[in-house]
Amino acid sequence: MPSTEAYLDIETTGLSPSDCKITVIGIYLYRGDDTEFVQLVGRDVASYSILEALDGVDVIYTYNGSRFDLPFIHSQYGINLAELFAHRDLMYDCWRNNLYGGLKAVERQLGISRKLTEMNGFEAVRLWWKYVDSLDLDALNILLEYNKEDVVNLKTLKDMLL
Repeated sequence: MPSTEAYLDIETTGLSPSDCKITVIGIYLYRGDDTEFVQLVGRDVASYSILEALDGVDVIYTYNGSRFDLPFIHSQYGINLAELFAHRDLMYDCWRNNLYGGLKAVERQLGISRKLTEMNGFEAVRLWWKYVDSLDLDALNILLEYNKEDVVNLKTLKDMLL
């Protein structure tokens, strides 16, 4: 049976786990030819739902996840994913290949395409609050598409590097 890989990325209301919240967790599950995409949004982000989504996973891949995503999840929900699962932070693989910058900068260097080229973390926060404050579903849908591009592109990045 093929191993199960999970590509994980979070969106938040800011950079500090002590006074910011996770708004979206995107998880792209890859089992051989079988793929599944899971997004936990707003109130659906909870310790049980995170663990349920990752059930059966052998390794989690992130970009800068050892310094941001996993500590943020641990701080907010008390789950130490780095202890529960094998974890590989692709940012360090990029550094070993002289690829520096955030995920989008590395994607540009490698020619990995994305539809939402103007999006970034700051814009993701703005879209979340636009959704919360005005129930703007277009803003939410763009945020979710941005998150999905991040996690799907993590798989492409991993395949190019490893």
